[in-house]
Amino acid sequence: MRSVQKLIALLVLIAALMGGAVAGTWKVQDWRYGKRLAEQAGLHQDDLTAISNAAAAQVRADQDKRLALEQRLAANDQTHHRELTDAQTHQARLRDRLATSDLRLSVLLDTADTASGCAVPSGAPAGSVVHGRARARLDPAHAQRIVAITDAGDQGLIALRACQTYVRELAR
Repeated sequence: MRSVQKLIALLVLIAALMGGAVAGTWKVQDWRYGKRLAEQAGLHQDDLTAISNAAAAQVRADQDKRLALEQRLAANDQTHHRELTDAQTHQARLRDRLATSDLRLSVLLDTADTASGCAVPSGAPAGSVVHGRARARLDPAHAQRIVAITDAGDQGLIALRACQTYVRELAR
C-alpha cells in the first residue's frame, strides 16, 4: 500500500508540474497575444491618423478652391458692375446731349425710292456738315426713345456677359 501511495503522490506531483507548465505556456501565449493585439491597435491608429490627415488636407484644398472661386467671382462682379455703371453714365450723357440739342440723331435716306412719294434732295444742302448721302433729322422725342432702347440693350448685353463669365468660372 505504501507503494500505491507513493505512486499516487508521484502522479499528483507530475500532474502539478504539468499543470504549472501548461499554465506557464498559457501565460506566455496570453502575453504574445496581448502584444500582437497592441501592435495591431497601433497600426490601426496609424491608419486612422493617415486617413484623418488626408481628409483634412482634402478639406483645406477644397476650401482654398472655393475661396479662390469666390474671389474671382467677386472681381468679375465688380468689373461687370463698373461696365454697367459706365454704360448707364454714357447713356445719361447721350440723353442729356439730345435733350439740349447739343447732339442730333439722323438717318440715311434712300433717295432712289420713288414709291415713298417724298421729294428729298439728293445732295447735302449748302453749309451742312453732313457729307455724302441725304439724311433726315429725327425728332428729339424719337431720338430719346431710341437711346432708351439701346440703353436697355446695352444693359442686357452686359448682364449676359456677366452670366456667361459666372458660368465659365463655375465650370472651371
